[in-house]
Amino acid sequence: MAEFASPQALLAAIARCREARYRDIEAYTPFPVEGLAEALGFTRNRVPLLALIGGILGGAAAYFMQWYSAVIDYPINAGGRPLHSWPAFIVLTFELAILGAALAAFFGFILLNGLPRLRHPVFNAPDFDLASKSRFFICIRSSDRRFDAQAAERSLRESQPVRVMRVER
Repeated sequence: MAEFASPQALLAAIARCREARYRDIEAYTPFPVEGLAEALGFTRNRVPLLALIGGILGGAAAYFMQWYSAVIDYPINAGGRPLHSWPAFIVLTFELAILGAALAAFFGFILLNGLPRLRHPVFNAPDFDLASKSRFFICIRSSDRRFDAQAAERSLRESQPVRVMRVER
């Protein structure tokens, strides 16, 4: 793990690590850094797909629930109207589609980001609390298939960080 004083230095270090073919890299910053996601290699976001699936499932469940209760379970002939009167089902179907999409997006975001993470090894790094105030951190995880501790440390030191540290599990 390395600590940097500026976002430009962080982006340069990430580029150097990507050139060394490290893929399992994490960055911690006190504010959003333009271009950080692209530098880390994030190219795909699955939350919109989860929201779409949640919306479709929510709307389908609402429509089925109304259709089943009006046509199968408790049919009422009110004024000669058809039992399957779909215009009456649209409002609740729309509302539950929105609810399903919102819940799927929220929980999908939480789960895809690995949250809640109550304990992480980087929390033990010296001065890591500065990641939410004024410093920028990069971490090369040992789960990377190309990880070599000495080579990773050398690569990080070449980026001229404030400090380089090893974080034990």
